[in-house]
Amino acid sequence: MVIRIPRDKHIFKFGPKLKPAAYASPGDIVIFETYDCFAGQIKKETDLVTHIDFSRVNPATGPLYVKNAERGDALVVDILDIKVNDIGICVAVKGAGVLGDKVKNDKTRICKIENKIIKFLENIEIPIRPMIGVIGVAYDEEIPTGTPYKHGGNLDTKEITIGTRIFLPVFIEGGLLAMGDLHAVQADGEICVAACEVSGEVTVKVQVLKGLAPEWPVLETDDAFYVLVSDENVEKALREATDLAVKILQSSLNISWEDAYMLASLVVDIQISQLVDPKKTVRARIPKHILKDVTKMLSAIKSSL
Repeated sequence: MVIRIPRDKHIFKFGPKLKPAAYASPGDIVIFETYDCFAGQIKKETDLVTHIDFSRVNPATGPLYVKNAERGDALVVDILDIKVNDIGICVAVKGAGVLGDKVKNDKTRICKIENKIIKFLENIEIPIRPMIGVIGVAYDEEIPTGTPYKHGGNLDTKEITIGTRIFLPVFIEGGLLAMGDLHAVQADGEICVAACEVSGEVTVKVQVLKGLAPEWPVLETDDAFYVLVSDENVEKALREATDLAVKILQSSLNISWEDAYMLASLVVDIQISQLVDPKKTVRARIPKHILKDVTKMLSAIKSSL
């Protein structure tokens, strides 16, 4: 069954009292139509971020109730396709981003997207690599869609793209999945506070793994698994992601903690997803030639839900 959720069905907080915009069964295909992160408020280069309504920033289309998804389960989302529209928005804002103190003038740049190429300036062209900035499920307390945490949210991780599978812990019955904030392209760090922001639509397939809610969101790609950790302090996030990666290797491979620690230093990449949201997001990459069994990996970092 194919289900479509229009962009006018959206939320600004992941919380326990959300009302479903649509219902799906495991195995269903769902299309989420999305606004850009500015909810269509920026249309031309004279429109500045400082002049928009911030209560309308980062709308996430949904939520989707997935039948048979219960607390303690993993909601599995296969990203089948991401289509972006032909206009992208980039911004620089005083005080925002890693170097926000160096921004002298707020600025908006509108970029045309043609034939899968972003024209940033007349002589600078960038191939698109569409990704989802915000994807998450309802949490036990309200969390703004602009904030990442254990439920997902504003993860701004470039690996959340076509062909990736994401495992999210279910806190509230039905999961209540929502997503938005598409980027035509984003580099690690998203250092300027925004990427190439676009509207569009995402096609996914949803499934449920009973009793395997991970402690933090997990990604699966063709060649690796990623554990995503977010914290206000990037050093804490890095330590937590590293600790989880070692725990996964120890449990999944049935080796000592010390051997897992040494192995992680050889094969686990600790990477930065974004440095600009209320919580910073990092990821630990575990290659599949070391660990192939997703069930073992999820069991190793099973949440206490």
